Amino acid sequence: MPVYSAPVDDTLFLLNDVFGFEKYSNLPRFGEATPDLVEAILREGAKFCEEQVQPLNRVGDSQGCTRHEDGSVSTPDGFKAVYHAYSEGGWGGLSIPEELGGQGLPQILTNILNEYLCSANMAFAMYPGLTAGAMAALMMHASEEAQKIYIPKMASGEWTGTMNLTEPHCGTDLGLLRTKAVPNGDGTYKISGTKIFISAGEHDMAENIVHLVLARIEGAPAGTKGISLFLVPKFKVDADGNLGDANGVSCGSIEEKMGIHGNSTCVMNYDSSEGVLVGEEHKGLRAMFTMMNEARLGVGIQGLSQSEVAYQNAVTYARERLQGRSLTGAKAPEKAADPIIVHPDVRRVLMSIRSFNEAARALTIWAGLHGDISHVAEDEAQKQASEDVMALLTPVIKGVLTDKGFDNAVMAQQMYGGHGYIAEWGMEQFVRDARIAMIYEGANGIQALDLVGRKLPANGGRAVQAFFKEVHKFLKEHEESEEFASFMKPLRKGLEDLQAASMWLMQNGMKNPDNAGAASTDYMHLMGLVALGYMWGRIAVTAKAQIKAGANGKAEWLDNKLTLGKFFMERTMPETSAHLARISSGCDTMMSLEADAF
Repeated sequence: MPVYSAPVDDTLFLLNDVFGFEKYSNLPRFGEATPDLVEAILREGAKFCEEQVQPLNRVGDSQGCTRHEDGSVSTPDGFKAVYHAYSEGGWGGLSIPEELGGQGLPQILTNILNEYLCSANMAFAMYPGLTAGAMAALMMHASEEAQKIYIPKMASGEWTGTMNLTEPHCGTDLGLLRTKAVPNGDGTYKISGTKIFISAGEHDMAENIVHLVLARIEGAPAGTKGISLFLVPKFKVDADGNLGDANGVSCGSIEEKMGIHGNSTCVMNYDSSEGVLVGEEHKGLRAMFTMMNEARLGVGIQGLSQSEVAYQNAVTYARERLQGRSLTGAKAPEKAADPIIVHPDVRRVLMSIRSFNEAARALTIWAGLHGDISHVAEDEAQKQASEDVMALLTPVIKGVLTDKGFDNAVMAQQMYGGHGYIAEWGMEQFVRDARIAMIYEGANGIQALDLVGRKLPANGGRAVQAFFKEVHKFLKEHEESEEFASFMKPLRKGLEDLQAASMWLMQNGMKNPDNAGAASTDYMHLMGLVALGYMWGRIAVTAKAQIKAGANGKAEWLDNKLTLGKFFMERTMPETSAHLARISSGCDTMMSLEADAF
């Protein structure tokens, strides 16, 4: 049976030592988050995920969700009870403002716990994860009245939330959507249409489900400029938050999926359902993107989570599985064979996965801290700088971490040989569950186009230039020291490759937009490598400083991190050159075949 242990010590090292969490204590929300409280929250959350959520992962996968004749949906055995325990523990309201029923702590704590939750049971984690995204959109764009009615109920777990974008005939191109909204004359609208792929669209774990639905008001402009966002609850809600009649919202069917079977992915039908406008008319995409950006960071964390849990199980198997002898002589002569962890190629796989995981965790925490700062900083320059970091890195985190998370789950499965293909070992579930993260909330090709087409040129390239400047400043501070050479030289080369790729895009992307499209995925991964390398540089500087200071009994633990980081710099960072070469080849060959030649 699969196992999982939340990496709390790694998280605390990053949060406190590498990124200096305490230096933000002067900001709103951070003041109450003392180191002792943060550690207590993370350890208790880890315990909950390990002991209550993780045991349901196989259950959810094997049972799936069941739609009944009346359109209701039952979740797998145990999901409802554990969700109630999650809600009673206050986990859903951890980062919601106190005046809206939450605990008012930084969002970064919720992000970290989301990794633990997704590693333990990704399908289960999606229910509260979507609710968190819906609350974020409501806090940014809904009326004060709607916020007071809906958010406390969602923060408490009594109600859950969803996002409804995709329709049968359109996915990414939302300008084609047909769901319509007809004014009732009293400030509400009748919403009619069908949405597909709606995660957590119907279930039995909460008494109401709050759907955020994109629709077009009658007479609205064509395309994306005519889309509005509506709040459409499963059951109508009065001004005091009391539930009323059913609201014409129904689950037509549950999608038969490759993975995440424990989450109910529904076809949702809206039959003159009563909805309330969120934000301004025809500005729905702007409001929905608040939720989508929250979701994209969360999906990147899902990629990391499946890589982490798959790695943990692969290590356990590699230590126990006896196969062959070490190339340099028997390491377990008393046994019939050596454990496979003695073999260099097994080490290559395991170290590749773990060195990615540790840097990816650092990247999500660093970006998450900037996310908090962008919301609560009082200094406008600091606020804008953090907003730029989040805008630039969101597509990178979503695209790179989910691409690599899936690759790593496959490599971890490979450690088991034929057993990895058999359901009872659990590895094939990690592969299947990881696969969706590359697709939903904007497929990764779209993330790459967003990065190259929107995020790079935004505000005259301000965000990417600030990123270059930050990494360059870090290099200047440390690259003259020989003790950091194994980290700084590869990072310097990666940064130079990224800057060269950026210059190539500036010179060639506008001449022929297909050049930008052809380069986009390689550019996204090139930027991801530099960001991950930068994280390893910061980890190395911190680890070496702590070792010099005595290490407080953690010298071996810190040395192991340095070894992992050095492996990443030796084995993974050189891939920046390959990405640059592919980018520089342009689009001519790629676009030369006629469509019917494929």
